[in-house]
Amino acid sequence: MAKTNPGRFFEDYSVGQMVDHAVPRTVGEGERALYHALYPMRHALYSSDEFASRSGLKASPIDDMLAFHIVFGKTVPDVSLNAVANLGYGEGRWLKTVYPGDTLRSRSEVIGLKQNSNGKTGVVYVRTTGTNQKDETVLEYVRWVMVRKNDPDAPAPETVIPEFAKTLAPEDLVIPSGLDFSGYDFSQAGEPHRWGDYEIGEQIDHVDGVTVEEAEHMMATRLWQNTAKVHFDVSARPDGNRLIYGGHVMSMARALSFNGLANAQMVVGLNAGAHANPCLAGDTIRAWSEVLDKAETSAPGVGTIRLRLVATKGGPPFDLKREDGKYLPHVLLDLDYWALIPT
Repeated sequence: MAKTNPGRFFEDYSVGQMVDHAVPRTVGEGERALYHALYPMRHALYSSDEFASRSGLKASPIDDMLAFHIVFGKTVPDVSLNAVANLGYGEGRWLKTVYPGDTLRSRSEVIGLKQNSNGKTGVVYVRTTGTNQKDETVLEYVRWVMVRKNDPDAPAPETVIPEFAKTLAPEDLVIPSGLDFSGYDFSQAGEPHRWGDYEIGEQIDHVDGVTVEEAEHMMATRLWQNTAKVHFDVSARPDGNRLIYGGHVMSMARALSFNGLANAQMVVGLNAGAHANPCLAGDTIRAWSEVLDKAETSAPGVGTIRLRLVATKGGPPFDLKREDGKYLPHVLLDLDYWALIPT
């Protein structure tokens, strides 16, 4: 009997299949420090217990994207170990603030399947839920990933493409209990811009850039126990390059967005996301944002802002797609998310 796990291939999935992912992970303060070392992350709420407590929280929480990576990483051995590419995200909601000492685990349901026309790969849709040690749901999201077939002659499953909301409504977002920005310290946060200073349609060039290093990317991916072969094994891709984990690009772009969006403190919703082109070591990541929508909330001093965050590897800012609708070759990431910002 084989003891090792070759990972699931496309023909191993079925709609309705439930997968409990190993291994539970307790998050510590050291993880926050390492996350801030990997990315130029400076949002005050995730850097200072004092700032967080003055904002109505018990302490500085774990960064939202860090919680996402931990929950996501657990799914890789069961969902995307044999993936060609992670294609997109939707219906992502952060439902419970994560603090150091919390233990996170993940569970996924297969909600859709579609074999590609080449007969060698297919797209798998899953809905993943991350929970803490109290069985409280901290995060949920949908993603779809292209996975290799082990047997090209295996029969194609019935095509099921799930329906889900393309955009989360503001009333579907969960505001952390107690959050209060009525006494927000803009000088400590780093910028004076508040909810009312941003206009729908406004575009912001975040100016700065960071060149991706091979070692840092692999350190981050190991930290989240992401075992996808394309991130570590040079023989896993025809070009002999290790593919930079898409989450590394997401966190880098989010960190770069501080310059111009320092007060977009908490990520609470993920409407959509696409890894438009591969990122490799040596690429310099830059970022720009577009304000897509705004809404008020019932929490004191707290508003929501919907942002398109685009990461690129050069090229002019604000260029995104060709006339045929395909992404330009310098675009790495197109992420549509909701954040909380002081009013």
